[in-house]
Amino acid sequence: MESAINPKPSRLALAAIDIKLAHSVFALPFAILGGALAVDPSLGAGRVALQFALIVVCMVSARTWAMLVNRLADAKIDAGNPRTANRAIASGRLSVRDGWMMALASAGVFVAAASAFWPVLDNPWPAVLSLPVLGFIALYSYTKRFTALCHLFLGAALAVSPLAAALAINPAYLSSSVTVWAIAGFVLFWVAGFDMIYALQDIDFDRQAGLNSVPARLGWRGAIWISRVCHAAALGFMVWAWQSEPRFGEIFAVGGLVPLAGLLIAEHIVLAARGKAGLSMVFFTFNGLASVVLGLAGLADIMF
Repeated sequence: MESAINPKPSRLALAAIDIKLAHSVFALPFAILGGALAVDPSLGAGRVALQFALIVVCMVSARTWAMLVNRLADAKIDAGNPRTANRAIASGRLSVRDGWMMALASAGVFVAAASAFWPVLDNPWPAVLSLPVLGFIALYSYTKRFTALCHLFLGAALAVSPLAAALAINPAYLSSSVTVWAIAGFVLFWVAGFDMIYALQDIDFDRQAGLNSVPARLGWRGAIWISRVCHAAALGFMVWAWQSEPRFGEIFAVGGLVPLAGLLIAEHIVLAARGKAGLSMVFFTFNGLASVVLGLAGLADIMF
């Protein structure tokens, strides 16, 4: 009777919960923004809609692949960490075989969606680069075994999203505009900065397990300061994006840049005041808001 009321989650549900699909909000707005900047206005609405539908499929499937590879690569590490021991693969609730099947299926969806740009939209680059991209974004999962710069690898994995979207929409735009590169620079340092904050939870475990991270190497105070430097650099890159793109005006400045600066400052104030108790708020709430606000402000300026 109890199992009928509380049925056991399916393997797909376990995987979705484990990889936190809601965290797609960190990179997806920048992929859409990068694509919107590159749109050829001469194309019809139907072709543009198809391009963005393919971008969303690519983003979700690529992130699912990368996160499942992360859980598979870290299964033994996660099992030894009290904070992560209950993750589906680490705890054995989801088998390694099932995890790899889902990861490979996600990779297949990504390659198929990327390849669709070739016959449908006459753009071969997403198909040509699909496998290298999958390899690159999976690399992060192994970097903490050999470098404290693992946070920058994660930032680079997410920074690919606006560049890849612009390339898929209009390769000529990617080679002629600095704006989308500035946005990628923002994503790189913004993600690296908040990943250092996230890693503060595991300072002691990482040191005991011989894993590399900025917090494990420099301690709480050192990691906080490096994170602040990263976020200052991220804000500088986004200001550069604003100044380099004529279509970014008052909406992006007032509705995007000002809230971004406020959220980044608030993130570090809360962290300084609450310590570990504030980690959940600053990691997801503040950073999720920052990505959505920036993405919407940028789209509003481009469209209106």
